[in-house]
Amino acid sequence: MEINVLGFLADGLSGWPWWGIVLYTIVMTHITIMSVTLFLHRNQTHRGVELHNIASHFFRFSLWLTTGMVTKAWVAVHRKHHAKCETKDDPHSPQIEGIWKVLFEGTELYKKEGQKKDTLAKYGILTPDDWFERNVYTKHPVLGISFMFVIDVALFGAIGITVWAAQMIWIPFLAAGVINGAGHYWGYRNFAPSERNASTNIVPWGIVIGGEELHNNHHRYPISAKFSVKRWEFDLGWLYLLALERLGFAKIKWHRVAPTLE
Repeated sequence: MEINVLGFLADGLSGWPWWGIVLYTIVMTHITIMSVTLFLHRNQTHRGVELHNIASHFFRFSLWLTTGMVTKAWVAVHRKHHAKCETKDDPHSPQIEGIWKVLFEGTELYKKEGQKKDTLAKYGILTPDDWFERNVYTKHPVLGISFMFVIDVALFGAIGITVWAAQMIWIPFLAAGVINGAGHYWGYRNFAPSERNASTNIVPWGIVIGGEELHNNHHRYPISAKFSVKRWEFDLGWLYLLALERLGFAKIKWHRVAPTLE
């Protein structure tokens, strides 16, 4: 019995090699990134694309398992960010809060603003309000990430704790920290900054964060489902949307898509 316990702690139920565990972690964190950019950002917040119920529920379930974020709160905070950009009412501007605070405490800033009833009431409209949202995703956000912990440990044993930790910090660091921090502080711009918009494009290839790297472009065309505007820029999330539309799981609002600039 002792040998079986030790074997489980070492390999879990999967018995995968190290590279299989790394690949699993990359795939899972990538799905989370795509759930944020395609569902929360481009679909729910800015309505640049409509998603089929199957795709919408898939993304919501994924976010429940890997982030515990509530759709209405995320959407409300981000809409307020656009409405109050770089002012004292912006929930997470590095121009106001300081770059290091947003980089390393971006999640706390999100949570603080997402708990304000007036923010939710004004900016959180038209988000999902079905049975699953009311009774599962919003009511029990910690339950999902707890399930994810159990799944990771069951699959990989003790190393599953590290896998789970990587999943949990992925969005707080990359989205709440890097995009909201560096995306308003460092990088290049296709569109000139202003007192109300210091956004930047972190890099021209939106791969790691699914296209969110092109933040200056997004602030110029916020309702566009496509974030790239130059021919040499690359938005991976946009390719996913094109594929989803071809498969019948998305409907891009083409009249809102940003133009390609020379």
